[in-house]
Amino acid sequence: MLESFAVREGLNEVVKNRVVKSCDLLDAGVPLFPNDFRKEHDVAWVLEKFGALEGEDLDRQEDVFAIAGRIVSLRSFGKVAFFHIMDQSGRIQCYASREHMDEANYMVVKKLDVGDIVGVSGHLFRTKTGELTIACRKVKLITRSMRPLPEKYHGLTDMETRYRQRYVDLIVTPRAREIFFKRSLIVREFRRFMEDHGFMEVETPMMQPLAGGAAAKPFKTHHNALDLPLFLRIAPELYLKRLLVGGFEKVFELNRNFRNEGIDTRHNPEFTMCEFYWAYATFEHLMDFTEQLFAHLAMAVCGTTVVPYQGEMIDLTPGKWTRLSFYDSLTQVGGHSPEFYNDYGRVKAYIRSRGEKAADSESLQKLHAKLFDLDVEGKLIQPHFIYHYPTEISPLSRRNDAHPELTDRFELFITGRELSNAFSELNDPVDQRLRFEDQVREREAGDDEAHSMDQDYLRALEYGMPPAAGQGVGIDRLVMLLTDSASIREVILFPLLRPEV
Repeated sequence: MLESFAVREGLNEVVKNRVVKSCDLLDAGVPLFPNDFRKEHDVAWVLEKFGALEGEDLDRQEDVFAIAGRIVSLRSFGKVAFFHIMDQSGRIQCYASREHMDEANYMVVKKLDVGDIVGVSGHLFRTKTGELTIACRKVKLITRSMRPLPEKYHGLTDMETRYRQRYVDLIVTPRAREIFFKRSLIVREFRRFMEDHGFMEVETPMMQPLAGGAAAKPFKTHHNALDLPLFLRIAPELYLKRLLVGGFEKVFELNRNFRNEGIDTRHNPEFTMCEFYWAYATFEHLMDFTEQLFAHLAMAVCGTTVVPYQGEMIDLTPGKWTRLSFYDSLTQVGGHSPEFYNDYGRVKAYIRSRGEKAADSESLQKLHAKLFDLDVEGKLIQPHFIYHYPTEISPLSRRNDAHPELTDRFELFITGRELSNAFSELNDPVDQRLRFEDQVREREAGDDEAHSMDQDYLRALEYGMPPAAGQGVGIDRLVMLLTDSASIREVILFPLLRPEV
């Protein structure tokens, strides 16, 4: 069977050599994929508990450890072999000697390759170089690796191969493992922070009859039994706000969203967010809450509120975040005077001169949003809350009481990119219906990201939703920040890629 595998796959000489050694093991009655070894200890536990022992203290230690992991380095010298095995928690050196093992077991050792998963049992000692090592009494092959790992000093150097073969990347790239350990910690601490502040975790539909809660193009699917067109959710917002109507006052969801958009260093069509809603709160409350949340996560992951990111030191210390209105940012950061940005013709011509589209039908407020994207967003390196966005580009946000052309909304920008969007919620069903009608007209005019009319959500508002504030935080971009990762693909285990040719 293995010989036919080698022929069928057209394998190179290195892999063919592994096949030959695998056949030798099978001929000797050694299974290649057994499931009868029981791991009893993690490498990290052994190193933590016994790593400081030296000399006689180590010699008196007679415990026998049973550890399993992947061989990541291997040196054989006739009747002895040194190899390192790595489990999820760390790596440790092992020593196998023909003098201390029976012939059959040492034959297995001689047939091993880097990449094999083995179980070892033995006691601890230190080599002449001082490295803590397991002196193996027995070595058991658990899983045979039929393909070689990348060369250890260079690893996977092609970025697309790293993302496509993440299973190999995690084996050979310590930083990749570190990123995803930290991602898990970030999600866990995010959830803990929300629960500690009285929020209840909920779940809402991923397949929805209407794509709502954001301006984005959805993925479409179809339910056969109901003959019903459905959309993968672009946001859980409208369902979470229905729960406010139902009487839950603090809810959050760590959720997957899907948007049929381009792919770049900041965007993946499938991404993770946390959205949360807080009855009787305002967007100003959420600014304070966000500062505390991000500081908590930075301390948990990095041990400090000043974190490095691509050569910059980002200060997440609460109280040091800048708060700037949308139109003040156009002036103070973008360098555009009110006389300029309120001149429709000049703004449109400027945007086109920068290589961006500006349709003749676009409103001045939409052009302002493009002006912000061009000349403000990328300059917001330290934490900035940009607030009071134009009403026309904020269809679900509450109007500001003093300036109804603006909304009580903010977006959080750090390292020149948006990490969060929040606002005091619109709970007036008449105003919301009028906003939806404006969105429907824009959709009919060709804007496939405009919001659809959601009659059920309007009905929910007519029952009465308490005043509230809501927010979404992009988990992937947050992980990028706290792990100093330049691309969103670095922090997603399996990012979307084109199929291999």
